[in-house]
Amino acid sequence: MKKIAVALAFVVSAGMLVSCGQGNASSKVKKENVENAEKRDNTISQGAPEISFDKEEFDFGTVKEGEVVETTFVVTNTGKSDLVITHAQASCGCTVPEWTKDPIAPGETGDIKVSFNTSGRTNKQSKSVTLTTNTEKGREIIKISGMVTPKNKDV
Repeated sequence: MKKIAVALAFVVSAGMLVSCGQGNASSKVKKENVENAEKRDNTISQGAPEISFDKEEFDFGTVKEGEVVETTFVVTNTGKSDLVITHAQASCGCTVPEWTKDPIAPGETGDIKVSFNTSGRTNKQSKSVTLTTNTEKGREIIKISGMVTPKNKDV
């Protein structure tokens, strides 16, 4: 058992010595990566972007089943660096968000259009859209709600 442990320790030690090599680490650093990191650090030092909405919730009232209702949420970047919305995830397949893919500069606005298909969805409905952003919080949630009246069914 001791021989196996000594042999294993020797193999691990030899592997570590060989993997370290004699190369110059600074020669492996790409200049482009250093420049990109400097730009990123300068942007971060300006301050994180901040997001504000014209509304965080929208009630579409009473609609008939089968209608598609839409609303647009206007977002404003109130921070000091570009705001990026990387993803928008609806809580249900009946809700479809479309959002500004381009960075939103400080002081500028962008739109998030949310469509809700009421087919097969009756009574009180509440849906949400979670935004993944580069804000300090990282996630923002907007909501829609309303009452869907069922279609008249022939008997």
